[in-house]
Amino acid sequence: MSYSSLSRPLIACLVSWIVLAPAAWAQKDRDRTQVGHNITIGPNEQVSDATCFGCGVRVRGHVSSDVTTFGGSVVIEEGGQVDGDITTFGGGIRLGKDANVKGDVTVFGGRIQRDPEATIGGDVTNMGGPGWIALIVLAPFIFLGLVAALIVWVIRRLLRPSMPAAA
Repeated sequence: MSYSSLSRPLIACLVSWIVLAPAAWAQKDRDRTQVGHNITIGPNEQVSDATCFGCGVRVRGHVSSDVTTFGGSVVIEEGGQVDGDITTFGGGIRLGKDANVKGDVTVFGGRIQRDPEATIGGDVTNMGGPGWIALIVLAPFIFLGLVAALIVWVIRRLLRPSMPAAA
């Protein structure tokens, strides 16, 4: 093979990468992820996903996928739209007049406030109150503690000296 026959596919790949890469990055830029700073999606704005850790999400515009918060609330104001699911851990959800959620709404450790004119296309799950958060956080530790106790009990049982039978 000659040098020119190898360079053409290489140049074609390089040109494809240069042309297609910005389109891939542009899609990624439409996602919003924050830690400790609230996310606000304006009335004429559209994003793909909105994810917030220790903060809240306010939607006046359009979210084409999901909204998720950990330790924060979600507010969908009048005319706001979410095409996917809304999930919040340790926060509440408020749906204003004409708010539209096409997917499921799930709340762990919070409340759902819903205007009668707001629409939800999927299921609504509300595990309100701080008890659910404590259960979700503590359940793995309780399970691991029980497994550790079982292992200790089995080892002690196997290492216990045998007692001679009384005559």
